[in-house]
Amino acid sequence: MENNFADRLIAARKMAGLSLQTLADRLGNVVSKQSLNKYEQGKMKPDSDLVISLSKVLNVPVDFFFSEPAVAVELTNVDFRKYSSKLSKTEQTALEEKAKEAFERYFELENILNLNESASYFEYPDIITDAKEADKAAQALRKEWNLGYDPIPDVVEMLEDKGYKVVEIEAPVSFDGLKADIGNQKVIVLRKSLPDDDIVRKRFTALHELAHHALKFSDDIEIKSEEKLCHAFACALLYPEDMARKDLHNDRFHFYQNELIFIKERWGISFPALFSRALQMGIINDHVYKQLNICYRQRKLHEPGKEPGHFMSKEKPVRFERLIYLALGKELISVNEAAYFSGTSVWRFREKMLPLL
Repeated sequence: MENNFADRLIAARKMAGLSLQTLADRLGNVVSKQSLNKYEQGKMKPDSDLVISLSKVLNVPVDFFFSEPAVAVELTNVDFRKYSSKLSKTEQTALEEKAKEAFERYFELENILNLNESASYFEYPDIITDAKEADKAAQALRKEWNLGYDPIPDVVEMLEDKGYKVVEIEAPVSFDGLKADIGNQKVIVLRKSLPDDDIVRKRFTALHELAHHALKFSDDIEIKSEEKLCHAFACALLYPEDMARKDLHNDRFHFYQNELIFIKERWGISFPALFSRALQMGIINDHVYKQLNICYRQRKLHEPGKEPGHFMSKEKPVRFERLIYLALGKELISVNEAAYFSGTSVWRFREKMLPLL
């Protein structure tokens, strides 16, 4: 128990992004940094009152400290989206630890259900060197996955249907998403939506992370260039070239807000991504592109909740939650275990169960 508690305390502290001293301070210094270090080394055990205090400060259930994951996971080939430059090393560690903990529960539940579903991952065979190649890769994916030329109704649902494991975690607004591998499985982590979030940004982020999974780049490519090519792939996948040219035509000098709203609400693509798509296809030049983005920021449309238009999609991973209810319905897990997998307290889980039979 001591060693398991120690490992879980370390995980909870890393998820909270706290140092030993900061944790001691948050606890009101009722316990020293040195004592906390001994708890993490398994040399000492805290009393029940301190465990409750740790639970509150670290924002995990008390049971978290005493549960031992049945499946140990390791995140490899981790890639953050560009905003990782705004994240400290501590914040990145916290996000990876949260993702790891979420996938431990995810994979454990799959084992309980004895699931062995095959995945239909997309992998483009050629090296991506420019935006045209990224566009070709997007066309190849649409063909392989039989998407046609229609808007993608729900990107996250599509990825889950193809076998990608997608989870959401609490994260700062400077984080959008990351991709990683767990064994031979491909996973994507997204930030939980805030009330004023625009859902089209999450669609774009999910496809950006898909690009990191699906595309190959030269070994000497700069990170900034790779990010731009992943952006190009996401734009092309959201807004196929044939349909974009039909809507936008060539040699444009102006865009009008109402026109952009129509496109956004049909295709689920943001204004800036649409500007990038138009530049990528040669519909506008660099000067027009820069002016459009300057105008966009001057009108403060880049601020949360300010860009007009709304795409009707939930863009929320649901497979894991669905599996929890499936295991509960098969009586493979108890309500207490279901609450553990859900990452919530038993009474909160009971509130939302609503059994019909």
